[in-house]
Amino acid sequence: MSKRRKSQRTTTDTAPRRDKVRDVFVPRPFDGLVDESEWIALRELVPAASAPLRLAPALVEEFGDRKATLATVLPMAAPAITKPDGRVLIGLQRHQQSGDVSRDLADALLSALRTEPGGQVAVAPLPGPGPRLQDILVDGPLDISMHDGFDFWLDPGAADDPTVQASLERANAAIYPTVRLTAAKAAYWCRVPEKAHVRWVLPDDEDAALDALARLGAAGTLTFGEQTKFAGMFRAHGRLVPVWDLPEETPAAEWEEPVAQFAKRYAEALAVTDPLDAAGRRARQGLLGRQLTLR
Repeated sequence: MSKRRKSQRTTTDTAPRRDKVRDVFVPRPFDGLVDESEWIALRELVPAASAPLRLAPALVEEFGDRKATLATVLPMAAPAITKPDGRVLIGLQRHQQSGDVSRDLADALLSALRTEPGGQVAVAPLPGPGPRLQDILVDGPLDISMHDGFDFWLDPGAADDPTVQASLERANAAIYPTVRLTAAKAAYWCRVPEKAHVRWVLPDDEDAALDALARLGAAGTLTFGEQTKFAGMFRAHGRLVPVWDLPEETPAAEWEEPVAQFAKRYAEALAVTDPLDAAGRRARQGLLGRQLTLR
């Protein structure tokens, strides 16, 4: 063996090896949080919303009582940003993510807290093992603020910059009107071209929720009334999200009562523990065949 190849081999053999970061899939990343269904809704359904977060006492002791805000999405789908005054924001909807969304968000928040105010936050695409949201936040109901646009991104006076204003206008143009309903937790109305929807993140176990929907389907009470249609459902982070098609011209406020009545029927069906009858089983199979892939 030549001296050169021997030297290269020795260098390679003695160089420290980097541990491979293994990704782990967590089907219910928000499990254990009081508002699990709302976290899912903000990540999957809502274009522009924010909510304040409370840091765990250990983080307050380490970083001070910094203001932290959860945002549906940040500029350029960034995972986190830190403001010059020390405020930090984390984005639920981002480009890079691992199999554990809760770990991703916790790592983004911690990275922002460790970054100098106003600096660029660097977040690893695969953070590896470490604290999750459930470990670093004081849990509680989310105080959600809905926004018509992404102006909440900006500090006072920032929109005076023509470049910033143009970018903001482009982002705002992509937003479908969305309203948070009060009739049921994590239920949202939205209007898209030529129709409107209600989408509801059900807080219950998937099988139990599916059985309840099947009972309502067999009974012919799965819609909100005339001119409405049960469009199907999709799965998101371990929960079912049924979707209804609605007339485009009817405003969101007029669906509060129909959604409340449906929520009551759903709760009653959910409380039934008897096995599904033949009609219920057929309805269940029909629901499984109407799973959606859209967000």
